[in-house]
Amino acid sequence: MADTVGSVTDGKRPRSVRVVLLALMIAMMLAMLDNMIVGTAMPTIVGELGGLEHLSWVVTGYTLATAASTPVWGKLGDMFGRKGAFLSSIVIFLIGSALSGMAQDMGQLIGFRAVQGLGAGGLMVGVMAIIGDLVPPRERGKYQGMMAGVMALAMIGGPLVGGTITDNWGWRWAFYINLPLGAVALALVTTVLHLPRKRAKAGIDYLGVVLLTVGITSIVLVTTWGGTEYAWTSARIMELIGIGVAALVGFVFWQTRAAEPVLPLHIFKSRNFTLMSVIGFITGFVMFGATLFLPLYQQSVQGASATNSGLLLLPMLGAMLVTSMVAGRVTTNSGRYKVFPIVGGALMIVGLYLLSTMDTGTTRLTSGLYMAVLGLGMGCLMQITMLVAQNSVQMKDMGVASSSTTLFRTLGSSFGVAIMGALFNHRVQDVMAERAGAVGKNITQQSAQLDAKSLEKLPAAAREAYQHAVTSGVHSAFLLGAAIAVPVLIAALFVKEVPLKGGPQKAAGDGADAMPAPLVEV
Repeated sequence: MADTVGSVTDGKRPRSVRVVLLALMIAMMLAMLDNMIVGTAMPTIVGELGGLEHLSWVVTGYTLATAASTPVWGKLGDMFGRKGAFLSSIVIFLIGSALSGMAQDMGQLIGFRAVQGLGAGGLMVGVMAIIGDLVPPRERGKYQGMMAGVMALAMIGGPLVGGTITDNWGWRWAFYINLPLGAVALALVTTVLHLPRKRAKAGIDYLGVVLLTVGITSIVLVTTWGGTEYAWTSARIMELIGIGVAALVGFVFWQTRAAEPVLPLHIFKSRNFTLMSVIGFITGFVMFGATLFLPLYQQSVQGASATNSGLLLLPMLGAMLVTSMVAGRVTTNSGRYKVFPIVGGALMIVGLYLLSTMDTGTTRLTSGLYMAVLGLGMGCLMQITMLVAQNSVQMKDMGVASSSTTLFRTLGSSFGVAIMGALFNHRVQDVMAERAGAVGKNITQQSAQLDAKSLEKLPAAAREAYQHAVTSGVHSAFLLGAAIAVPVLIAALFVKEVPLKGGPQKAAGDGADAMPAPLVEV
């Protein structure tokens, strides 16, 4: 027997829809938690497998595969059905997890992590697009707020879970832990979720997929390698920039001619969708930059323990979690949302500026309050961007809208880590050279980020110089972040508040059409 997900004003969801949402939350947790757990386990992995020189590729391979596959998964869901694409991404992710746990050397681990990344690209997109199918926009806010909460919990708990698993079970279980969770999500989605089947007449846009993959891969490699593996002006970086630009220009040209474009350019005709893409990119830029430098500052300057690095971000992530939930509820009850990107943009700018004022004497309480301000701002933006983007396109483009928003946020995070990281490293090395002379320059010659053991070995004078250097680097990075966040506030002011469908006032909206009623078995 089947029941439809129809009424959005009765305040109730069929039990089976809640079960599907549980499965989606598990899938979201898998995608978000994996990198956090693996990051904590990496020192142990390198100790057993060796290959320290290839360490960065364990993360880069995963990130590249995720970014490149994200728009493809979205388009496949639009063309052939959301459920099949989502189940396929879960299976690929679990295969990659199992193979990663069985890796015998660093080369195998990098390759299997790339397989994992291919699946992860579909997990994030599938979750958001399926919510878009199941839940009308008017109610979508509170469910996407729940997903933002899952993301925050993953970022807080990931390092703690990773450390516990590695210490007690071994690093291979950092990957094997995905298997039982993924199996539960797979079983729930398979048995309960029933969405309308689709079959596109046109074939897959293979040329578009190749051009987009090459372009995204080049961008991610430039942001990953620039200033670390290679100088920004080196021939290798220039080559990657040239290849990336040529591939993306060719991609845009081809999308105007492809029968079934992987990224239909007409969705960018919607002002709201384009603005949300910009806001999502900058939010990713700021968020992942902040999660990189805040623990470093608290460990190096405030003397916090590296073991509990996830807890150091609790003020920011807790505030983000609460605000996301509140924003979702208010949007559901009122149908209004423009206030959130405006307030979020303003709070993000203020929070980043406050963080830029931290020095060697800033207390943990003060820095925690500053982080909370930034978290409040990001909480107003995290899921509202997805909600407005989905409300700005037709149902047939729901997957593309979800994948594009996710992709822009992913690319933003790559740029944020690279650009803020390059600025941070430059300032640390300069200040160390100024305060500690040749000794300070030698200390940070290989890396501007010292681990706890290296920091303890430094003489007192050098350690004090390094704390001032880190403070200076954090100041520059967050000041840059505050400047980068200004366009978020400007873009938010131009958002057109189109009524969300599913409420008392049903409007066609900014290109959105009527919601079909997907079937969910009860």
